[in-house]
Amino acid sequence: MAEPLPSQSPPGPASAERRTVAALERIARENGRTRVVTAVDAHGALAAARAADGRAARGTPLGPLDGRLVAVKDNLAVRGLPWTAGVGAFRDRIADRDAAVVAALRRAGAVLLGTLNMHEGALGATSDNPHFGRCQNPLREGFTPGGSSGGSGAAAAAGLVDVALGTDTMGSVRIPAAYCGTYGLKPTDGSLDRAGLAFLCPTLDTIGPVADDPALLLAAHEAMAGVSRPAIVAEPAALRFAMPRQIAEVDSEPCVQAALEIAVEWLRRRGAVVESVDLSGWDPSRARRGGLLLIEAEAAAILPDLLDPSVAGVSADFRDCLAYGAGLSVARLVDALDRIKRAGDACRKALAAYDGLLLPTAPQRAFSFDVDPPPNQADFTSLANFGGCPAVAMPVAGPPGQLPASVQIIGKPYSEALLCALARMWEADTKAVGGS
Repeated sequence: MAEPLPSQSPPGPASAERRTVAALERIARENGRTRVVTAVDAHGALAAARAADGRAARGTPLGPLDGRLVAVKDNLAVRGLPWTAGVGAFRDRIADRDAAVVAALRRAGAVLLGTLNMHEGALGATSDNPHFGRCQNPLREGFTPGGSSGGSGAAAAAGLVDVALGTDTMGSVRIPAAYCGTYGLKPTDGSLDRAGLAFLCPTLDTIGPVADDPALLLAAHEAMAGVSRPAIVAEPAALRFAMPRQIAEVDSEPCVQAALEIAVEWLRRRGAVVESVDLSGWDPSRARRGGLLLIEAEAAAILPDLLDPSVAGVSADFRDCLAYGAGLSVARLVDALDRIKRAGDACRKALAAYDGLLLPTAPQRAFSFDVDPPPNQADFTSLANFGGCPAVAMPVAGPPGQLPASVQIIGKPYSEALLCALARMWEADTKAVGGS
């Protein structure tokens, strides 16, 4: 999905500096229309790129991310840039330090281009932002890239960056990856330092990468987590996967069901066991609605000043969500937490018996900004958040001219290396037959 360097770029190897210049030129040329990027650090990016090229010339690269182009969702602090979380009221808030994960990527040699558009406050899944513009899906303009990390999915899928960081509260890394036809990783809860994240819901918020190359998902995760595990060669023949029967309870597009069948056939062809199981205690719709109640309540507690109607730069929709959360009764919150706990328990119980859970990523593909957003977008993705487990989203190409669908594998805690190895195998196999 990456585009070639602009024709005006001089010939020669695609050095980090050349790629950075090309990306900056592309942002200047396209961003007025696509609204993917919210702020750029051109000086810092070029300096980092030149340093990476110097290390490459000396034969001393820092690792797989050295010289790679990276941008991050606008709710992650980047030193010297606005830290808005997609909220107009925070337009003038300048980060005085990097988020912990951003600092870790810099130490790994990544070239930080800037920050990316998102749904206002991270509370939504379209990235139609009233303050920073309607973020376009690179696969089809006029369609949502998903959310809330829409800019992250769009930037990675369009080849603007090698890795984009997003946040995932009930699916906000994986849904944009799905809608934009790329790969997204939601890590194990607690595996990454969240300092410098503008929280929406501390109970559920996680940080994760989106990339068009699944190998870079693991490289980014390990750099941010400060760990490096031995490379895993996935052997699906030794693995067992569960496919929850509750999938049938969610109203999904036929192409999503077809994508799931393709993934099942792929795993079985590779020798894996895939069994249909009942995740007793998980009601996808009720659990997702419980998660939304918790998010609204925690967001209202974190952002009480935005409830004031005199505060400019807050949309009516976002303020209404905060007000709703602020008014929730204790009884309703207890019920919401019970729904979340039941779903999380069901997820972890199944993973005690299986190596992974196989589900669609979203019940639908990307949709037009002109239609009402489906309420069930996070029915499948939220399960991993409630269980605190890692999950990887993988694209499934549709017929020519059609938007892609996506499947996800939820893994045991700290199984990111296995999930990314499976994603790499999926990529290799689907490319070999002309797929994703």
